[in-house]
Amino acid sequence: MSLNLAVIGGDGTGPEVVAQGLLALEAVAKAHGFGVKTTQLPYSGEHYLKTGSVITDEEVEALKKFDAIYLGAVGHPKVKPGILERGLLLKMRFDLDQYINLRPVKLYPGVETPLRDKTPVEIDMVVVRENTEDLYCGNGGIARKGTPHEISTQEMIATRFGVERCVRYAFEIARTRPRKLLTLVHKTNVLTYCGDTWYRTFNEIGESEFPGVKREYHHVDACCMYMATKPEIYDTIVVPNMFGDIITDLGAAIAGGMGIAASGNLNPSFEPGESSGGPTPGRRGLCGGGPSMFEPVHGSSPDIAGQNKANPLAAIDSMALLLTETGRLKKDTAMVQAGEHLNAAVMKATPRFAGKKLDRSGYTTSEVGKMVLDLL
Repeated sequence: MSLNLAVIGGDGTGPEVVAQGLLALEAVAKAHGFGVKTTQLPYSGEHYLKTGSVITDEEVEALKKFDAIYLGAVGHPKVKPGILERGLLLKMRFDLDQYINLRPVKLYPGVETPLRDKTPVEIDMVVVRENTEDLYCGNGGIARKGTPHEISTQEMIATRFGVERCVRYAFEIARTRPRKLLTLVHKTNVLTYCGDTWYRTFNEIGESEFPGVKREYHHVDACCMYMATKPEIYDTIVVPNMFGDIITDLGAAIAGGMGIAASGNLNPSFEPGESSGGPTPGRRGLCGGGPSMFEPVHGSSPDIAGQNKANPLAAIDSMALLLTETGRLKKDTAMVQAGEHLNAAVMKATPRFAGKKLDRSGYTTSEVGKMVLDLL
């Protein structure tokens, strides 16, 4: 087996932290006996400023030949906010049908949390966020713009197809975890239409297909309160796109900040190595789909770009997530074990940051990368 990987370093410190993730990949791939082919791609703010294009339909289509995508960060001070986010991140999520946003929320040893007396035992959950519907579809518009009578609308979208595949994936995750508990987070008392679709789907699938998984429901405002006071009540959370965007950042904060937060934008229906083909709903996803993309949650930090100061732990841990999830899709046990091996090395590294902020630890980017390599 081998891994065919598209690499998008992106902007600011993105290429620096990605470089450390690739060094870690090289080491674990060698240790576990599989090959790696990487292709560097230029999509970034700098690329947009030079070409006037973020990423074209043809370039997105070309991504479908890869097993996975590894992204550093996007965000350029000379590019208006929203252009790269919509033109690259959202476009890839929608066009490649990356319908799951997977965010582990786990407090690692030695990492400080703002929650007093909470330990890695209490902060250990997985958030499964629907990634291609909801308010992010962009349905709506503005009438009478610039006048006192301006009207703006943006519609929340929930399809049974989209909700069902997200909920089913979340149940699959939940039943592999020791507590076998899945919590739906929504706002059904106000969002009565979309909320009803989510709530009914959640309970119908749980009752008929996953009787061994315990189900709970929390309103999103209550979830925010509980995450900040008693995060130990959560194990696996399933949540629609907009609310998921909010609570996953809260999850990153209680787990020590963006400097340690990894994420995956997944298309679990995609079979790596396939040609793109046509749409086959239920197997390849809604639009034919493409590979999953993995990235650290932090921004591009242009103020320290090129200074060897960015902490690469989140990018390295995102590589660990990439290996475990892509290995599962490819049914490659060695790749899954490599991801687990790399994650274990990150967890051995974090105690060395005890008493320090991850983004002000005194270690350089390359020193942290070497630390993880030594711990492998």
